[in-house]
Order: sequence, then structure tokens, then C-alpha cells
Amino acid sequence: MGTLITPSTKSFRVLLPEKEKKIQVSMCGNEEITDNFNGFRLKWRNVIQQTLSRYVPYPDEFNRPIKSEVRFIELTFHKSHKNTVINEYLPYILERSKAVKEEKKTVRLHTLRNDRIHGPRSKPWQSVNLDHPANFDTLAMDDEIKFMIIDDLVRFVKRKEFYRKVGKAWKRGYLLFGPPGTGKSSLIAAMANYLNFDVYDLELTDLRCNSDLRRLLISTANRSILVVEDIDATFDLSERSKAALKAPMPLHPFHHNPGPTVTLSGLLNFVDGLWSSCGDERIIIFTTNHIDKLDPALLRPGRMDVHIHMSYCTPCGLKLLTSNYLCIKEHPLLSDAESLLASTKVTPAEVGEQLLKSDNAELALDGLIKFLEQKKLEATEKADEVNVEKTEEGLKELLRIAKASPAEVSEKLLKKEEGANALKILVKLLEEGIGTENVKENGVKTE
Repeated sequence: MGTLITPSTKSFRVLLPEKEKKIQVSMCGNEEITDNFNGFRLKWRNVIQQTLSRYVPYPDEFNRPIKSEVRFIELTFHKSHKNTVINEYLPYILERSKAVKEEKKTVRLHTLRNDRIHGPRSKPWQSVNLDHPANFDTLAMDDEIKFMIIDDLVRFVKRKEFYRKVGKAWKRGYLLFGPPGTGKSSLIAAMANYLNFDVYDLELTDLRCNSDLRRLLISTANRSILVVEDIDATFDLSERSKAALKAPMPLHPFHHNPGPTVTLSGLLNFVDGLWSSCGDERIIIFTTNHIDKLDPALLRPGRMDVHIHMSYCTPCGLKLLTSNYLCIKEHPLLSDAESLLASTKVTPAEVGEQLLKSDNAELALDGLIKFLEQKKLEATEKADEVNVEKTEEGLKELLRIAKASPAEVSEKLLKKEEGANALKILVKLLEEGIGTENVKENGVKTE
């Protein structure tokens, strides 16, 4: 009713709850508000009636009545408009109320209660305001990927009738995969802020069985995002037939915590089985650092509809980060940083941390360039170590096949002047030795 308040309204209530940012306006007791619809007038009145009720006192108290009140909203209109009010006006008010409520809604982050009681009336979730500043303008991602995600979200929330027509549950699955620090959590927050959806952070290791999973699904609200982070680390998802391991029942079962028993089949039924249709307009997001560890059954369309690779920082992401952190669009050092970034694997989180070290653009970019050069050097040294290990393993195998003694190898190397290419020469000589052995044994030299 707060939206119907006009300058002629004599009094109304204004409330700003703690930790909320939006002011709430409502009618005062016994106040009237006039509305117009299709050319006729209606009156809304917030009625408060005081009543007396008696109660059974404690022995040391007086038998006194206590006051209580009854509140209700009264709608008055001419009886000739009864059908119009019931069939048109009230549905219009309900839709308008829903839109206003959604506009004033504060996005909340829900997590499982540690002290939850597994009863029919218990509330398994506790929540706080999700005051995360991430949005699609601040994400260090390629513009093409961001626009794809936004278009997909907009299309999803507008297709309620389409999903019903084709016989599918009104839900959408997203798989975010990539190295740590690439912005998976920030993308989830940006999606929640864009859609104004609550976020339910589900930790599967806190659940005792598949029944717990179904119960939690029922208790989540519509227009929400359900997140399961690091799905690959929760339990073994590599084989569909394997369930979680169960320990033998101890002598004192009430003091025993057997560990998680949520199975892959239970998870799949939650994602796209019968239980997935117990709510509308829901988004399910799984994150993983190792997509290769996931069972293919979990990745197919209908379960995870959109796969988003959260890659290392790109030149496009670097420009966005420098614009957000340093408020610059162009800089002479920016091109040097971009060229180093093309040959170095660093996450947006690492780049952002370097840019935070100074408010001066030149100092910040210079520090970033030094950081990228160091990362590139470390990557080169690591690659050289791997190559040396592979070369040593190959030499050992060639020595075994060629049946050459260490003395013979040393003598052959000393006769060569190219000391820097000793390993390559040794490989060539050993290969020649292998060819000679083949001739001796088979009478035919193989190439």
C-alpha cells in the first residue's frame, strides 16, 4: 500500500531496518488511501481493532485481561464494480505488489545452519545480506563471454511459458571451471546482483544422505541461485556406480559421524530429476578447478546447460582492471604489460593484487611488469627442468637399448668439439649405436 500514498495522505509509517539500504513506507493504523482503476474510485483502509482477551495466569499473578489487536486491510468500492474488482483489479494489485517487493528486495546469502534440527518445521537455512559489489562491469572477462552470459540470463527469466510448453522444469544449470583466482565467485555474485536473486551456498559434505539434499531443495525459494562450489572435491564423482564409502556401524552410533553419504545418483536426481521441478526460476551453479575429474553424466545439457571457462587474465581483462583500479584507458606501459600477459599465465586476482599496491598508474604498471617478468622466468625455468627430466629419462632408455658402457660414452663425447650440444650429440650417437646393433642382430639396418 505504500505505493498508493499521495500528498493528501495525512500520516504514514517510514521504516529503515538495520542492515537495509532501502526505506520502507506503509500505511498507519486506520488511515485511508484512495486509488483509481478503469475510471472508478476505490478506498483502502488499514483497520486496527483493539480487543480484550483473557489468559490463564500463573499462581503468583493476578487474573488480569491483556490487550491485543486485530489488523486487516479493508477495500471499499461501489457494488456495481464488483466483478471488475475481483477479475481485474485484485490480480493487477497482486502483480504490482510482487513487482514492488522484488524491486525493494535485498539480495541475501543463505547457508546451512550448524544447529539445525531435522524436524518438519525446522528452518535449515540462515542468511545474511549479500553486499557484494561485483557486477558485469567490473568482471575481468572478455566482453564476448559477458554478453553471452547476460543474454542467456535475460532469455531464461522471460521464458516461463516456453519451459511449461516444452515440458521442462524452469531452471538453468551453469558450470564454471578454471584455475583458482579466475573470478568464479565474483561471477556468481554478479549474476545474483543482476537478477536480484538470493544465493544458497550448499556444502554437500554437511549432508548426511540424499534425503537431506531433497529436503534442502524444497526449502529454497523461487528466483534463487543454488551454488555448489568445488564439486570435484566433494566426493568421488568419477564413477557413477560408486557411492560414498560407509564405515561400519560402531557400538555407540549416536557418537559416530560416518561422513557424507550423498551419492552421484542423488545429485543427478536433484539437478534434473523429479525433485528439480519443485520450484520455478532457479539457477544451479557448479564450480570446479578440474573439469576432467567430473563424471560426463553431470556435464550433459539438461544438467549443466552452459559451460563457462574462467581463464587466466587476458589483454581485454587487463584493460578492464586498469580502468577500474587506476582509472586509465591508455598508458605507455600498458602495451608492455599486455605483451607479457600473452605469454604468461596469471589470474585476474594476481593482477588486481599488483595494481592495488600503488595509486600511481606508472608505479602500479611498472610493478605489474616486473611481476609478469618474474612469473615468465619462473615458468621458463620450470619448463627447462621438465625437459631435462624427460631428456635424462630418454638417455637412460637409450643407454639400456644401445648397451653402451659409460667409458664408451665419455670417449665419444671427448672427440666432439660442440660441448654445448653434448646431450643432443649423445642422443644421436646412441641412436647410431642402436642402428648398428640392429644390423648385427638382424642383418638389416632400420631407419
